[in-house]
Amino acid sequence: MRVGRWILKGIAGALLAILLLALLSYFVMWLWNWIVPAVIGWKAIDFWQAAGLLVLTRLLVGFRGFGGWHHRHGHWRNRMRERWANMTPEERGKFKEAMRERCHRG
Repeated sequence: MRVGRWILKGIAGALLAILLLALLSYFVMWLWNWIVPAVIGWKAIDFWQAAGLLVLTRLLVGFRGFGGWHHRHGHWRNRMRERWANMTPEERGKFKEAMRERCHRG
């Protein structure tokens, strides 16, 4: 019974991903055809070219999703707070001095 439920969830997820790709491709096509020919003078694109642009963008930018890198920033901040809390006052002073030197090279 549980295996069947996982299969249905997998199929539903795949259909949702296909639907999302189709909607995003249509939006990219519409936006491109509305702006680019008027501003730059390039030709309009069709649905499959818009889908290709989406795939190419994901390949060039990464697979973490739109704005996914923001999550890593919070993780870095928490790690730095933890390190700072474990430093002695002398280590904190050395760290501050090293950061001043690094930031004021200019």
